[in-house]
Amino acid sequence: MARSILMSRAAASCALALLLTACNAYKEPSEKNFSGAINGYYSEHNECLYPSALRFPYEVSANDQGSSTVKGLDALTDAGLLKRVEEKTIKVKRYSLTPFASTRVNGRFCYGHREVTSIDSFTPPAPVNGQQATKVTYHYKMLDVPGWAQSEQMRTAFPTLARNTTGQPQDTIQVVLTPNGWRVPE
Repeated sequence: MARSILMSRAAASCALALLLTACNAYKEPSEKNFSGAINGYYSEHNECLYPSALRFPYEVSANDQGSSTVKGLDALTDAGLLKRVEEKTIKVKRYSLTPFASTRVNGRFCYGHREVTSIDSFTPPAPVNGQQATKVTYHYKMLDVPGWAQSEQMRTAFPTLARNTTGQPQDTIQVVLTPNGWRVPE
């Protein structure tokens, strides 16, 4: 009788230990947890051509005709997102959003979001500003890339777009351990 009580208590202790271990699994530094944290972040943060929204109409002087800005605006024009009017008297090109663009894109011209395809490595977690943090190196692919962002002219005018949408690009990001698991800090 005493032996069966002892066995029951041992089994209950083991079950409790497994349950507690499983409950903390989301806090472990693992590829699964890091992928979830990075994918969660990028599901709410699209990749965009510009860090802040361009204000339209956008004017460019004749002296800037060979600049990367003009090449980008011309690529967006050829993609059907902008229309261009040349004011020869004041030597300015004026760009404005097309009706298509005004309903589908904001002034940053976002073109999809990342999804982790593999975690390549991560640093050992260490304290940073009172939280455990690690740097994660990963490969990703772009999801929800619109047709306008897939032309060769767009890739030429925007090298970051080309890098992000071609093959399996690689990047590094910091993740921190919060009470709810690993997260990318804002």
